[in-house]
Amino acid sequence: MDGSVWKSLLPFLRPYKKILAAVVGLNLLVAAIDISYPLFQRYAIDHFIQTGTLQGLGVFALCYLAVCTLQALSVVFFTRGSMVAEMQLGKDLKRACFVQLQKLSFSYYNQKPVGYLLARVMSDTNRIAGLVAWSLVDILWALTYVLGTFCAMLALNARLALLIALIVPAISLLTVYFQKRILRQNRKMRQLNSTIMGAYNEGITGAKTSKTLVIEQQNEQQFSHLTGQMQRASVKAARLGAVYIPTVVFLGSLATAIVLASGGNMVAEGALLLGTLSAFISYAVSIFEPIQQIARILSDVISVQANIERVNSLLSQQPAITDSPAVTARYGDVFSPLKQNWEPLVGDIEFRDVSFKYPDGGDYVLRHFDLHIPAGTTVAIVGETGAGKSTLVNLACRFFEPTEGQILIDGRDYRERSQLWLHQNIGYVLQSPHLFSGTVMENIRYGRLDATDREVIAAAESVHADAVAARLKDGYQSDVGEGGDLLSTGEKQLISFARAVLSDPRIFVLDEATSSIDTRTEQLIQNATEKLLQGRTSFLIAHRLSTIRKADVILVVKDGRVVQRGTHQQLLQKGGYYRDLYTRQFEEESALQVLRQGRVEE
Repeated sequence: MDGSVWKSLLPFLRPYKKILAAVVGLNLLVAAIDISYPLFQRYAIDHFIQTGTLQGLGVFALCYLAVCTLQALSVVFFTRGSMVAEMQLGKDLKRACFVQLQKLSFSYYNQKPVGYLLARVMSDTNRIAGLVAWSLVDILWALTYVLGTFCAMLALNARLALLIALIVPAISLLTVYFQKRILRQNRKMRQLNSTIMGAYNEGITGAKTSKTLVIEQQNEQQFSHLTGQMQRASVKAARLGAVYIPTVVFLGSLATAIVLASGGNMVAEGALLLGTLSAFISYAVSIFEPIQQIARILSDVISVQANIERVNSLLSQQPAITDSPAVTARYGDVFSPLKQNWEPLVGDIEFRDVSFKYPDGGDYVLRHFDLHIPAGTTVAIVGETGAGKSTLVNLACRFFEPTEGQILIDGRDYRERSQLWLHQNIGYVLQSPHLFSGTVMENIRYGRLDATDREVIAAAESVHADAVAARLKDGYQSDVGEGGDLLSTGEKQLISFARAVLSDPRIFVLDEATSSIDTRTEQLIQNATEKLLQGRTSFLIAHRLSTIRKADVILVVKDGRVVQRGTHQQLLQKGGYYRDLYTRQFEEESALQVLRQGRVEE
């Protein structure tokens, strides 16, 4: 067990040290009371049953009732304290992880799958909080009870105590042996259960694809294989438990039999009181369960250490792009922006001798690249799928930073200003837009949270997103579902477009923004965007070349490199890669149009 890993939890535990101290104290008090019960039993047998008198029974009953009441109250407050500690610690860990995720750069999300991040924020934090609030406290109870019980047995009769002590190591070794193997099987079962849940999810969400590909039988075979593995792991864990539990019970019974045999002879010989024998039997029966509990909790502690390491890995992750201390002091950070110090952004962008390669290594994508984009210029970036069209935009938006060289915004290196200042002035419409759970109105308002309903509606109307609201039962108050699942991709793009328009950015980025919209709606949006983009610097990442003919400059990207630049007419006159792309696409679109016309005539 690595102490430094557990030490990392101290900042999260410090605010609740009083609660945890109270929980530990109450738990130890409960353990002490549990140890005292056989002593009450011993006293009652020796002073009331053996003597056949009730003298002093009232005082005894009151003392016993007071101890029971004290234990009950201790358990109530201990349980309440542990629940508070678990909930508060879990909340703080989740919040710390969530805040950290807000700080991390875009590149981090390209490397880590969503399931990985969700597991860190939810499952790992829950396991850590539960273990600290309950298991670590319980192990103190178990240790106190075992040591206290053994001391009490030694005080009552050393000979019988040593007989019990002979059994304890055997049970301890047996527990350690079986717990490791049971834990290994349980981990395997949890892993398989996650895989089965994933298979369920794929089977449901991909039902249409499965039916069109006619792969139901293959799916069933794969699922049967997974459930078969789960069944075998479960049976193995059950077998281990079926051997372990009866063996422990047998050894416990053997200890009780030894106490009864040896203690009974001592009682018969007058060397031991009957009450003492009764107390010993109670101690012998109860001492083995806490030993099992200690072994189980220690196994959990070792297992949860991996959860802590994973959470620490997230919390210690440094953003790939950070503002310098001087920039943060002047402009603030993402959670405390100093907007009063933000200069207006005009939109003049310059790539000055920029070379770039992605953080995960590989060759340079750009080498000594220069480009000046005056404010209000529309830049189109074209190329085949996977050519690297988004790289230039990601650099301009500071989602990545140049490996060498500078990118200037309004004449200054953009690293001299905060990321938030730049991102606040960017309107980004993605090819696969993301909507948040909530209404149409709320999703558009994310563009500017202080916008009025009238402004939201005006932004929607400017890009014809009002048609989406008109189709829905509750209009702008209609829920879009998780991730916008209740809407089509085209409708989500329209709402995303309205959201970007509402933010009134100085820089627009349209990443295949009309790829999922029908031709008529696309034409309407293009007419609207021509007005909206006036006076703004804009980047158009387009697959259909017919949509970018009016761009001020077109950058042609091939294999991650800019191979041509110029206006539409200039590039056609030059020939080469752009003209080949345009000609091929024009022929494909013409053929498709003829085919559609023929179907209509039929």
